[in-house]
Amino acid sequence: MSRGKRTSGRSAAPPVEVEAGRDLPLGMPPARFLRDYWQKRPLLVRAAFPGFVSPIEPEDLAGLACEELALSRLIQHDRARDAWRVRTGPFPEELFPTLGDRDWTLLVQDVDKWDADVAALLPRFDFIPRWRIDDIMVSFAATGGSVGAHVDQYDVFLLQAKGHRRWLIDAGSNPPLGFREDVELKLLREFTPTHDWVLAPGDMLYLPPGVPHHGIAEDPCLTFSVGMRAPSAAELMTDYIDTLAAEADEAVRYADPDLAPPRDPNEIDAAAMARVVEALNVLRFRDPDRLGD
Repeated sequence: MSRGKRTSGRSAAPPVEVEAGRDLPLGMPPARFLRDYWQKRPLLVRAAFPGFVSPIEPEDLAGLACEELALSRLIQHDRARDAWRVRTGPFPEELFPTLGDRDWTLLVQDVDKWDADVAALLPRFDFIPRWRIDDIMVSFAATGGSVGAHVDQYDVFLLQAKGHRRWLIDAGSNPPLGFREDVELKLLREFTPTHDWVLAPGDMLYLPPGVPHHGIAEDPCLTFSVGMRAPSAAELMTDYIDTLAAEADEAVRYADPDLAPPRDPNEIDAAAMARVVEALNVLRFRDPDRLGD
């Protein structure tokens, strides 16, 4: 796969693949990673967790997926028809022996909330504010297992925990992001990778938002996905407004003691709109302390 060429007269782009060091698990100081890669470009870090041994086994993950409160999904791919099937947990224990040894993936979210040994990995990511880290999702994939070529809207660190997974990514500018309409997953209709890697235990791939990627299990494998919390502006606005509305004084209402006869009784005029804005300003949208709370 093309890695790009150095252009005469321009500074070279930062490398897309690095080796971690004993004191540099990112292969560089955290400040440099945040400056050159964070939300800008992908980075593969070889041996980011040297000698890594997974704190959980595939059987542990399957057991967790049987729990009522665990958030789990099972994704199966029919290669012959290029058809995808998605099921949500909890799953019966007797299901897993029937799945065969190819082309399926089990994903469980929030495993750090269930397993203290998995949660113990989080301090390794202290170069990012803790509130930004959403969860550690763990996936087990049988050989050939995948969730298809897709794109995420948040930063993610993909740590290979057991076995080997092949990652294809499209690090080009303006990649096509249209979705297929024949599957319930949001899979990309077009995907042309620029990089092709196989990750071994301890290797870690960082992907910023919007980078198309496709992971395929080379053999039975576990992958830990450390996902970031990235609420949309609509989600932030909805949550904040809900909080403001719940705390609002019912006595504060729209009022128009300066009302004058309207030119058109069916019109919401500029004066009315100004009063609405005044009423809403009482909620103190621009109060950072209240937003922080």
